[in-house]
Amino acid sequence: MTVLMTVLGIAIFAVGLLVSIAWHELGHLSTAKIFGIRVPQYMVGFGPTVWSRHRGETEYGIKAIPMGGYIRMIGMFPPGEDGKVTARSTSPFRSMIEDARSAAYEELQPGDEKRLFYTRKPWKRVIVMFAGPFMNLILAVAIFLTTLMTFGVNTQTTSVASVSDCVIQQSEKRDTCTAGDPAAPAKAAGLQAGDKIVAFNGRRADDWAALQKDIRSTVGPATITVVRAGQRIDLKADLIENKVARTDGSGKYVKDQYVTAGFLGFAPASGYVPQTFGQSADRMGEMMQAGVTSLVQLPSKVPDLWNAAFNGADRAQDSPMGVVGAARVSGEIFNLDLPATHILVIFLNLLAGFNLSLFLFNMLPLLPLDGGHIAGALWESLRRNLAKLFKRPDPGPFDVAKLMPVAYVVASVFICFTLLVMVADVVNPIKIT
Repeated sequence: MTVLMTVLGIAIFAVGLLVSIAWHELGHLSTAKIFGIRVPQYMVGFGPTVWSRHRGETEYGIKAIPMGGYIRMIGMFPPGEDGKVTARSTSPFRSMIEDARSAAYEELQPGDEKRLFYTRKPWKRVIVMFAGPFMNLILAVAIFLTTLMTFGVNTQTTSVASVSDCVIQQSEKRDTCTAGDPAAPAKAAGLQAGDKIVAFNGRRADDWAALQKDIRSTVGPATITVVRAGQRIDLKADLIENKVARTDGSGKYVKDQYVTAGFLGFAPASGYVPQTFGQSADRMGEMMQAGVTSLVQLPSKVPDLWNAAFNGADRAQDSPMGVVGAARVSGEIFNLDLPATHILVIFLNLLAGFNLSLFLFNMLPLLPLDGGHIAGALWESLRRNLAKLFKRPDPGPFDVAKLMPVAYVVASVFICFTLLVMVADVVNPIKIT
């Protein structure tokens, strides 16, 4: 059953990956057609074509390797000095092997002179190139909003999972009581597993973070109001000082850091708590910020990745993870001993996170990524408007093809990094904790 569920998880992730890629390329395709650009091909995957069919002037197909996708647009670059125009691909990998000027010159058909990508105004080109990553962002937001507002966030609640028998300083890192340990205030007050704390000293306990703050700021007598078997009960406790784990601004524990604070002595139960639209928006903003930070920090992760892949070092939980690693995690998710709805939520969040990463990565202003073409169009718009403002001759279209040497370097670095991540994902994968 374990092997079957692992294969099922990997297969479902592969389908989600293909859908995400197809959705991305659909953004490019639809906007290109809206602006009258001829698109000869729309492909999901790379390598040999498994299936394809022509609809109008476009060939739609699926290729054997589900590691990306592309559309081909006529006239992605301006003509060179020889006057030739080529059909180019939105795929970083195909862009590396196509000549920037003449490889697909023969694909031009009568009438294509008015349907070339480079002849469209810069703002239209920006829309076409932005539409792909934006589709990934739309999908990520839609999935996150659905899971956050429908299922919620797995978080600690004000319900009691267990009650401590005695007072133990958390810095001691033990959970067995000794003869000299005093009884925990919660135990002495009669708190029981399954109780739901609804108030603390008369203050409503709506969430764990607020309740934890009230408990830690209290030393001495306190009234704890709980709901037990449908009845509201007031319990009297005498909180004491204890050395407990430090928390950050979001209520998460900081490893190996401790503070002296009020102590009651119970473990909160975890559960999915639905979020409001505002809470969901805030959480997605935090995800976006964390994604940008992770992207900026990618170069600094290379030494740790290398050590994890080739020197047997531990793989950090925040280590970059590729498609292979994400597929393995998906397989692990489907083996978790959790309700089916919880497994679905975790998987959907994984897929949404993947789409958010696609959006952020493709927006980097580097060729051959979408962001590089966007930067080229914006630069062209800037210099042509400046020329118009200062009554200078129109400099014409910006020749993005001149940046192809830079694109080759960027693509080579990206391929090397992808291979390093893939090796690490195979020999030393990130595991669910």
